[in-house]
Amino acid sequence: MHIFAVIVGAVVIFAVLLDAFETVVLPRRVQRHFRITNWFYRHTWRPWRALVSHIQTPTRRENFLGYFGPLSIIFLLALWALGLILGFALLQYGAGEHVQLSNERITFGRLVYHSGETFFTLGYGDIVPTSPLSRTLAVMEAGLGFGFLGTVIGYLPTLYASFSRREVQISLLDVRAGSPPTAAELLARLGTASDKRLLDQVFRDWERLASEVLESHISYPVLCYFRSQHTNQSWLGALTSILDTTALVIAGVDALPTEQAKMTFAMARHAVVDLAQVVHAQYDRGFPDRLPAEKLTQLRNGLEARGVRLKEGAEFSEKLTSLRDKYEAYAHGLAQTLLITVPPWIFDERHRDNWQAGPWDTLIQAKGLGGVSTPFRKVEDHF
Repeated sequence: MHIFAVIVGAVVIFAVLLDAFETVVLPRRVQRHFRITNWFYRHTWRPWRALVSHIQTPTRRENFLGYFGPLSIIFLLALWALGLILGFALLQYGAGEHVQLSNERITFGRLVYHSGETFFTLGYGDIVPTSPLSRTLAVMEAGLGFGFLGTVIGYLPTLYASFSRREVQISLLDVRAGSPPTAAELLARLGTASDKRLLDQVFRDWERLASEVLESHISYPVLCYFRSQHTNQSWLGALTSILDTTALVIAGVDALPTEQAKMTFAMARHAVVDLAQVVHAQYDRGFPDRLPAEKLTQLRNGLEARGVRLKEGAEFSEKLTSLRDKYEAYAHGLAQTLLITVPPWIFDERHRDNWQAGPWDTLIQAKGLGGVSTPFRKVEDHF
């Protein structure tokens, strides 16, 4: 009996099963120095990012990044399966006795093959365990392989259901805050609505979504790498724009209540901070200021021109700066790690929303009504 092979095999099997349990079944974050899943994502995401740096077209770059999340699931499952197969092969090598039909000598390589066909329940029978211990190990491995595949089948629908719920809210934000969403557009479009509850309802929806994103992305960290349907949308960009908007409302916007904004800010900030730790984002002391004085003046003037008035004075500036300090560094760290572009507070020029774009728009505009060309209009003119 090769004691060393038995010990190594048992350790490998235990490590893989523990990691798979913590990743798929256990609904909470595990804080341990070494985990197979964390090691896997650190050492696969870095080379993937390096490949992306050679792609010049933004759309192609975003599409390439979009492949990483789904592919990483497949490779991670393959890594787990390979670890279990190798672990059982070591156990069989150390403690089992086998006979091959051709009466050839049983080597470790052939035991790896035997372990693989047992794990996937192929049952060719060309290598047969003969001792009680080796037969017990074969039965255990076949049962574990069957259960492993069943767990994987149940894991994927749960993962994609969480992704779908996230994307629904991001798409709903499109018409409310622009593409990509910004605090300026969200306040301009809903801050002057006759029904003041509209903005609070958006904040309420995003308070719940932020809690769902926090729960689902901690339970399934791979969701952090899943890209949104449009290249100018992202879960981080949407969450940051909500934080920007609630920060402005809390700092002071005339005629707008702050109660719901405070609760939404707290929940969204909680999500950004915790998820920055999940993906091991690094703090960058030199991250750029997203709202320098000239941008704040542009934001104030732009909102005032559309009927939304920010409060004046040092109290407003100090409160807004204090609120920004609570989340912008984390948002920047996440953006740098995941290669996501965080939208600005306000764009220099008006952007067309995703819902306004279409492959036939140029032809339709050229034809117009009665043969007259119809130029692109502002958002509010479409309703």
